Amino acid sequence: MNMAIAACGNMGRRFLRILCRLGDAATLSSASLSLVVNPPWQGRHIVIQMYNIGVGSLMIIALTGTFTGMVLALQGYYTLAKFGSESMLGAGIALAIIRELGPVLGAMMLTARAGSAITAEIGIMRVTEQVDALEMMAINPRARIIMPRIIAATLVLPLLIALFDLIGMGAGYIVGVDLLGVNPGAFIAEMQAKVTTHDINAGWVKAVGFGFLVGVICTYIGYRATPTTEGVGKATTQAVVLSSVGILILDYILTSFFL
Repeated sequence: MNMAIAACGNMGRRFLRILCRLGDAATLSSASLSLVVNPPWQGRHIVIQMYNIGVGSLMIIALTGTFTGMVLALQGYYTLAKFGSESMLGAGIALAIIRELGPVLGAMMLTARAGSAITAEIGIMRVTEQVDALEMMAINPRARIIMPRIIAATLVLPLLIALFDLIGMGAGYIVGVDLLGVNPGAFIAEMQAKVTTHDINAGWVKAVGFGFLVGVICTYIGYRATPTTEGVGKATTQAVVLSSVGILILDYILTSFFL
């Protein structure tokens, strides 16, 4: 009986700690984003972060999109050939990439490459007391450090995912038409007929939501990291794991709204 009570108590304390951290993250991110309209405007730093996050992630996004489209073409053709519906390959690839695989895989690649770097960078600023130095110079660290990175991740990820979608569908076309012999007219026609504006909007909304989520989680964990080298390493790992899990949870929630 005492063990059961102790276990319930531990679960309750962990749940309360999670709620406290969620509240702290929401408070910190909202307070940081509210500074976007306050002078001095951080437009230059937002553009710098967009370049660092976006351009630095182009290669991994392009590679992931290419092989995702190629694998989808191979697996889709193998499945559709059993039903004599090879002409539907283009529609299947496009819908899978635009609605699900593009936003989810693109966001996870951004988390792995840019999200971890954001957390480590902010954590190192804590270790080297750069955050304290900003405060000493009367510069709000939330406006200089957190806000530009959240906005940059939110704006850049939809653009990266659009590139992911185009490359993925192009790679699927090459494999399906040139290697597997699917009729090119049927491939394009079915894609145009089955993909609607609703599907494209679902992908855009997911991209914006995932970008915001990654920005909030990575900046928060880096800002609250223990100011030691070990603390920064743990914070970086935690940021990648929580962002990946959060992307999957948010993907389910948004998908339920767009069905």
